[in-house]
Amino acid sequence: MNVSRPNRRALLTLLPVALLAACAPAAQQTQSPVSVATTVSGVSFYPAQTGLTWQYTPEGEPQGQAPYVLRVTGPTLFLNQPVTAYQLTGRGADQTWYRQVSDAGVKLLGFTKPGLTVTLNPAWTEAPAANTWRAGLTWSGRSQVQVVQGDKVVQEGAADYTYTVLEQRNVIVNGQPYQVWVVNRQIKGDLGALFPASQDYWFAPRVGDIRTPEALLLTARNFKGG
Repeated sequence: MNVSRPNRRALLTLLPVALLAACAPAAQQTQSPVSVATTVSGVSFYPAQTGLTWQYTPEGEPQGQAPYVLRVTGPTLFLNQPVTAYQLTGRGADQTWYRQVSDAGVKLLGFTKPGLTVTLNPAWTEAPAANTWRAGLTWSGRSQVQVVQGDKVVQEGAADYTYTVLEQRNVIVNGQPYQVWVVNRQIKGDLGALFPASQDYWFAPRVGDIRTPEALLLTARNFKGG
């Protein structure tokens, strides 16, 4: 994995709600998120505090529709490694991402859907160090992807990813102003439709994704930050 620096930066990309359309490796050990009662305060650059929630609706959809809800369910183990779990629910969706998050960056180890597990080896770099964000920043890497259903590996292959920070801009989403980094993510590999080829999203430090790679727009959150 290569991370080009002059200023690396991170995307807490509630990474791919689109990665949602995956399959899974279950030969791995996944434990339920640890329940932790935490008051939401002091949100980090890449929000990862247990209890944080975000609500999203598809871009261009009229207001008042049922939202997708993303929540940090807390610390757990994935592939026997300590991670933080992020669960997306709503409109029939149910997907959980397993990340290692700090100011040094964001690593995605894999994700699950009911009956499916997807693992990334080595972990996917979703975001670089918090103090390195700048227009023109890029980072890339290659991961072996394994999809498991039950105890059977149903798909495997390699995926190459490249992130490019296009610009920083001011936007207004649902009446709320944000200063965001506009990021393009490109994915190539053996797994075809498992990962969309190219997507843009907007990331705001201490807030999260304002526009996700799947064109979902932030409508509400249970913390201030940003």
